[in-house]
Amino acid sequence: MSPITLSVIVLACILAGTMVGLFLRNKLPDHHLGEDAKDVVRIGAGLIGTIAALVLGLLIASAKTSFDTQVGQVKQLTADVILLDQLLAQYGPEATPVRNLLRGVVDAVADRIWHERSFVSAKSTPFEATAAGEGFIEKLHQLSPQNDDQRSLQNRAIQTSVDIAQKRLLLFTQGDNPIPMPFLIILIFWVSIIFANFSLFAEPKAIVIGAQVVFALSAAAAIFLVLELGQPFSGLMQISSIPLRSALAPL
Repeated sequence: MSPITLSVIVLACILAGTMVGLFLRNKLPDHHLGEDAKDVVRIGAGLIGTIAALVLGLLIASAKTSFDTQVGQVKQLTADVILLDQLLAQYGPEATPVRNLLRGVVDAVADRIWHERSFVSAKSTPFEATAAGEGFIEKLHQLSPQNDDQRSLQNRAIQTSVDIAQKRLLLFTQGDNPIPMPFLIILIFWVSIIFANFSLFAEPKAIVIGAQVVFALSAAAAIFLVLELGQPFSGLMQISSIPLRSALAPL
């Protein structure tokens, strides 16, 4: 389920909590809404609100840290690809076919990370090495160094290709990090209780209702932000694939 869909569901649940508060306000006898009841309910709602705020803040911080980490991994992957191409260029004209294969590998890697040319969900696709990647590694190992410099460059190129493969696997395993559904359900329940408390003791004036709608949108937007940051290679806040795809100029 997409973050937007989940956020709309969250908004609907929060507004439903508001409506429950309004319903109880109209149905409960006046002695159930006395000052002592208000104090107890408000203290309880304040406790739940504090817990929900802490949890939501931690979720946003964790999601942002994970997002920044993957941005850094993509940048490092791009830098390693450029370094590998430069090593092959220094090797000499014999490495030109390998450099051509590298350009195809970069596009294949970007396609697999971002799924930009595939309609298959990343969740249902097991990791498989691409034919382009296997062909590149094979050609890289088949180079025949003629001197110590070429031998050193080949070894460095092989090590760099291993580093690229490791970062590729990290990005594959970290590509989708959604909130566990039970966790999300409990968080929605907490926020709905808070909004039910808002409408239980407040007169249903236009300013009150309008403010509650704005607050509900803000809470749903915060959860949307967490969900979006947890899916860095899709959605509205996805990491761009353009730097990686354009890292190497055509030969």
